[in-house]
Amino acid sequence: MTSSFAVFPAITAEEEETSAPGGLRLEIDRIVAELCVLRVESLQMRQRIGRPPKLPARKALAQAVEKLAAALFPNRLGAPDLTDEDLDYFVGYTLDTALKAFYEEIRRELRFKANLAPESREEIPEAAAIVERFSARLPKVRKLLDSDILAAYQGDPAAQSIDEVLVCYPGVTAIIYHRLAHELHVLGAPLTARIVAEIAHSNTGIDIHPGAAIGGSFFIDHGTGVVIGETAVIGERVRIYQAVTLGAKRFLVDENGNLVKGGARHPIVEDDVVIYAGATILGRVTIGRGSSIGGSVWLTRSVPPNSHITQALAQSEVFTAGSGI
Repeated sequence: MTSSFAVFPAITAEEEETSAPGGLRLEIDRIVAELCVLRVESLQMRQRIGRPPKLPARKALAQAVEKLAAALFPNRLGAPDLTDEDLDYFVGYTLDTALKAFYEEIRRELRFKANLAPESREEIPEAAAIVERFSARLPKVRKLLDSDILAAYQGDPAAQSIDEVLVCYPGVTAIIYHRLAHELHVLGAPLTARIVAEIAHSNTGIDIHPGAAIGGSFFIDHGTGVVIGETAVIGERVRIYQAVTLGAKRFLVDENGNLVKGGARHPIVEDDVVIYAGATILGRVTIGRGSSIGGSVWLTRSVPPNSHITQALAQSEVFTAGSGI
């Protein structure tokens, strides 16, 4: 296999002396050669020939999703000093810029899936169709987010205003990104969606897989350490606190010992459920509507509606002079 790359001039002995303070000696040529061999072996293992297709760019997606959030909430997340006359122009321009950026990254994802070489001129029209359908769903996303923001304001006595909730609360930031990522996921751009979700994870400490289906009026209070798995289903008016995990109990393997991908393996949380800090709920179990799951509970079974599950109390006895033995 041959490859081409930019050739940089070799470092002379004199330059090496001046570029290596403190007697530092770096075997750059050897390291570059070994890395080249490893890249070739990795491509062969994945049965790829030539340079691999480009992946969606995380930095470009971070900028694009920030612009989408600004277009959805221009008065609070948009440009400063916008006037009423400017709003629609700002929203239109920002949407146009963001959606075109999403088109480029989704196009990269679909070319990657099709294993098209970077120099290939073949286009995949599905990218445009995905972005068109995604853009048409943005008003629905805004309406859902309004319910989430109101739930956060009504659910936290420390919240002084809805505006404060929108601009300050990491749980609200995470759900904004999730609502957008989820639409991309179901429309056929799961890798782009996953990158958007991981941007939110990095920014907030809240890890929501874009495949998770979450109903309206959803509130994550505090939020650090929350994990919500790919096939989790969450109903309306659900509230969860920091360090809650909605995860999988076990992973099925095939006859060769490889993980079986997909399959419903995360909890179903019905309407009006509250899950307190540190609770861990694993497996395809159902938490019935109106239930309350206490802090630090470990739960691997379904519970009926209106259940109140608390952590078992530790019991201890002090034995005096052999009493009780």
